[in-house]
Amino acid sequence: MSLADNIKKLREDKELRQKEVANNALDIGYSNYNKIENGNREISVKELQRLAEFYNITVDQVINLNDGLPKEVVIEDKQAQEQLRLISELDTDDRAIIFKMIDKMLTSKKFKDFFSKNVASL
Repeated sequence: MSLADNIKKLREDKELRQKEVANNALDIGYSNYNKIENGNREISVKELQRLAEFYNITVDQVINLNDGLPKEVVIEDKQAQEQLRLISELDTDDRAIIFKMIDKMLTSKKFKDFFSKNVASL
């Protein structure tokens, strides 16, 4: 598939009209967008970047699109998500205390790992 085909497929997969993408993503006229999809006009790098941002994918994914939009992979830790949600509901002072505690624990771990690695090399 060509870049023009990829751009058209992205739009069709989202069930958008050319005018919507032209106006909302690229801020160009409909006829210019139509030329891009038909391969009669090259898309600029800036327009390509805007298009990728519009579809929330990378420029590389626009260029190398295979089998429609890439599938989103989400790894969920429901317990951690719930804890973060609850932390976000705390008042500012309590959130600051929690984040200070986390920072201290992470710093201690990094120090222990560094110390273990360097002592082992002696």
